[in-house]
Amino acid sequence: MLLGEEEQFLSYNGEVLVFQLSKPKHVEGAADKTMNLWVRRMAFNRETKLFVQKSSGALSMRASHSKIEMICCNCTTDSRTGVILPCILMKNKKRNNIKYLLLLLHSSNQFEESFHFKLDYELKEDIRLFAGPSVLWRHANKLFYISSNTCVVQSAPFQLFSVVWTGEIAGEGTVVLGIRTACLPESEDTDEFSISDRAIWGSELFGYAIQTQKMLTGTCFMPHAYSRVVSSVYVCKNERLKKQLQISLVAITHKNQLIWFQNGLPKGVCELPFKKPCSVKTAVTRSNDLLFIVTFASGNSCVVQKRDSLQVTSKWQKVKSVLVDDFIGSGSEQLLVLFKDDSNTEVLSAFKITDLEEIDYASDINYKRDVPAAEGLQENGLLTVKALETRLQAGFTSVRELQQHLELKKKVILESCRALINLVEERTHILPKAKEVNAEGGLVSLWDDVENPPHSLSKETSLAPKVPEPFTEKLWQRVVGDNLVVGVKLTESFSLSLNDVSLSLVMDQDFPSISPIIKCQSKIIKLNKAISALAVSSCQIEPPPKKMKLDLHSKNDLKVEFPKRPSGVQQGGAKTVIAVTSLSPLLAFHRVCCVVLLHAKKKKHGNDGLQESKMITVLCGKILLSLEDISNGRFSVKMLKDDSYCTGAMEDILAVLAASVRFSFQIMSSDCTLTPVNSWLLGEMECTPFQECHDNIFCHKAGNVYGTVFNWSLKNPFEGVLTIFCRNLTVLFQCLHSLTRVLPPSCDVKLLRSGRKSVLTEELALALEKEMLTSKTSFFSKESKAENSLTWGNEAGKKICNAPLVSLLDTVEGVQQFRKKFQNEREQSVLSMNQTMNGALYQKIALKIAEAQLSSDMIVWRLS
Repeated sequence: MLLGEEEQFLSYNGEVLVFQLSKPKHVEGAADKTMNLWVRRMAFNRETKLFVQKSSGALSMRASHSKIEMICCNCTTDSRTGVILPCILMKNKKRNNIKYLLLLLHSSNQFEESFHFKLDYELKEDIRLFAGPSVLWRHANKLFYISSNTCVVQSAPFQLFSVVWTGEIAGEGTVVLGIRTACLPESEDTDEFSISDRAIWGSELFGYAIQTQKMLTGTCFMPHAYSRVVSSVYVCKNERLKKQLQISLVAITHKNQLIWFQNGLPKGVCELPFKKPCSVKTAVTRSNDLLFIVTFASGNSCVVQKRDSLQVTSKWQKVKSVLVDDFIGSGSEQLLVLFKDDSNTEVLSAFKITDLEEIDYASDINYKRDVPAAEGLQENGLLTVKALETRLQAGFTSVRELQQHLELKKKVILESCRALINLVEERTHILPKAKEVNAEGGLVSLWDDVENPPHSLSKETSLAPKVPEPFTEKLWQRVVGDNLVVGVKLTESFSLSLNDVSLSLVMDQDFPSISPIIKCQSKIIKLNKAISALAVSSCQIEPPPKKMKLDLHSKNDLKVEFPKRPSGVQQGGAKTVIAVTSLSPLLAFHRVCCVVLLHAKKKKHGNDGLQESKMITVLCGKILLSLEDISNGRFSVKMLKDDSYCTGAMEDILAVLAASVRFSFQIMSSDCTLTPVNSWLLGEMECTPFQECHDNIFCHKAGNVYGTVFNWSLKNPFEGVLTIFCRNLTVLFQCLHSLTRVLPPSCDVKLLRSGRKSVLTEELALALEKEMLTSKTSFFSKESKAENSLTWGNEAGKKICNAPLVSLLDTVEGVQQFRKKFQNEREQSVLSMNQTMNGALYQKIALKIAEAQLSSDMIVWRLS
């Protein structure tokens, strides 16, 4: 194999891919010359401390009257499967015709042509490969790009001096950062500082989203004053918080500087040791230190480490390439520095692997000879690092304890303010439950209950009327299609069983021969804004085996009895109870007034340690419904599309979810990632996430599917759960038909009964544990022992002499006394083996065990 001098290096999954072109040669039986593109997969051997070849592959190309070159290579995402693959851009120049090919390399070392295109000029400036795969370049101060999806060269509608970065931005897709002449807008609402800044410096940094063809302002990346000197940029972190783009990036300048920016502001600067920096990339070490690797036009490289400040920690000369990957399989990234070595023709003959901490391998070290010294030095380094980590951990612990102490002080001050307000308003102050734990649980009360008992307070406080704590925050109603949705938002302190709460609607007017009770279906919706978690539960239909109606405890009971077990229900969110009923029968009365009643089970602890529940009914308020209000759209759901979000009110979101039918589907793929699902939701279905909870997205597509809500959750790139909230089965079938057209044929779609398998599995474990504890507590409780203690034995008042046996048998009276004693003991033994139990106690224990078993059976039925 006669290889040319040109080489391209690429790191992929811990391996080094070496691309080389062979020299043109004649093949027997063929008139044309051929040229081979070779790829060699090299892996680091930790025993020999050298790179060895694992496999190789080749692609044969015609080379008669043409010149074939490698332009660049990179790892990009294949849009067909979502898998990241190596790709390489090739140029085939034949006279004045220039053809470019983009090749993908598979794990079998087979090359695949993704697409090709022809140009009447050569690519020389700012050539980038990105997801698709796609190719981007700059020519004559214009930006051009082509992707595998279109295979058509497109141009951007602007001019620019240079491209400094290309990559993914949250919510925008692929974004190109470039520098162009400052464009001063004519609008009056533009920031004045930004206009003056661009007018002075004459150039500006800007962003361009390729998929949406939207321009992004450059001030969220860096001030415009830096655009004249920046030569390359690397975006380290990007995310959206409350519609604001949060950016962290590093930039290198023509002034031989490296600058760190956060949210558009410079946070640090470092002088570089060489001139003419070309590019910058990052690496993260095992201690989470961020490293910036800068390459220079002279063939030199350096590493800048970011800790308290930016500092140059290493530099090398005569560098061929610097790669970043986990080459030794340690679970963290290392740098592979490839040096130029004219004396050796072997590939990867001169290299250095390091993370600037513990890992350091070099090709010019004889490890067999230096093993003892190297091991001793490495052992000393490890001991030093461990000592420093221990001191650092102790410092973190102290800081964490101080933070907890400050939080405790804030809670005390806040609770004191609440107590003072209640005192002024003549209301009884009730301490939160978390602060009433006694000393037996390891905590003490925040208030001095012993020295200052409640009766020692002032007479005004003790005589103040006790106002019941409010349990509802809001009562609302919405009209969704042919359904009336009534919701009651409960307070967080209202400690009722979540699964056993329901609503009922009763008409306030007297209509002869008509029942005042309105038939409705109750649902409980708990929406946590902070983490966008949604949990919908309704009155479950019992499985066929058991139809016995029992006073079932809710999942909250499990939390009280087993506080150390994790719970699937999240705390701290707003709980809303919703009733859904048909609207058409109510409209016949033109104007209806309904009373809203809330039914729930109030938990209390029994003497046997088990939880008991007491049914309560409370009045939440009244609602008025008239045909005129409905015609005017007063209670209609309003879902508006604002930029990239759906700006519906919280009550509107809850109403849509409650009035919809929920279906969950498990989608699995064996050979492709599930990226088409997200593209289908955002593209074909025209969905946008709710502003209040980003996990759920609203369908704005015109037609029958409008108003459908989706929830797409990925367990891993090849498995996810799609939850659909739709009006009826017709809409569901339309959505599934549209989805199956974009999914690969190998995808498996399975209908889930209710809830996720992991959550149901955890609930089943808790239910079985409760069932076992119920049986154990019931039969061995103090109450059971008291009932089982039967009055067998000697009668009261009768005393048996405990005289020695020999003295009893000397006389006739003694023998008779011994005979009676023996007979009583035999009767006691028989009675002890036939103990009985009180019928009421047995019925109570049997009911508790049946409740626990029925709860377990229902979860098993949902899992099946």
